[in-house]
Amino acid sequence: MRAIIQRVSRASVTVDAKLISEINTGLLVLLGVETADANEDVEWLSRKIVNLRIFGDDSQVMNKSLIDVDGEVIVVSQFTLHASTKKGNRPSYLKVARPEIAIPLYENFVSQIEKDLGKKVGTGVFGADMKVELLNDGPVTISIDTKNRE
Repeated sequence: MRAIIQRVSRASVTVDAKLISEINTGLLVLLGVETADANEDVEWLSRKIVNLRIFGDDSQVMNKSLIDVDGEVIVVSQFTLHASTKKGNRPSYLKVARPEIAIPLYENFVSQIEKDLGKKVGTGVFGADMKVELLNDGPVTISIDTKNRE
């Protein structure tokens, strides 16, 4: 699994001009699922995201987690995170999980992050043409890959 985590002051997801999800202070998580992913990746990534200390403390040092600031989350499925641009100019998506694998793992991830965070999180609509708006706070943008746990 790959995730792009963006600390936001606000974020929203719209599909067909209908507001699907909206948050204030928190994280927008773009999530890509690949064929080799499993529930172990779901659990590890959720814990990592919920506990990342990327919010400012009283001294404006990034020392607080999503839990510490009572932040909100939107999780948006984004298969293009697994695009390979090694050859040519047209990205390849060979590693991307097919919907029958990706959808259950995406849903498990949403459930796991809700469990770890202790509150409901917003989502996009899997496979839809979504319009995602955000006000990146910082800016703070972090990339995490469960196959490369740095």
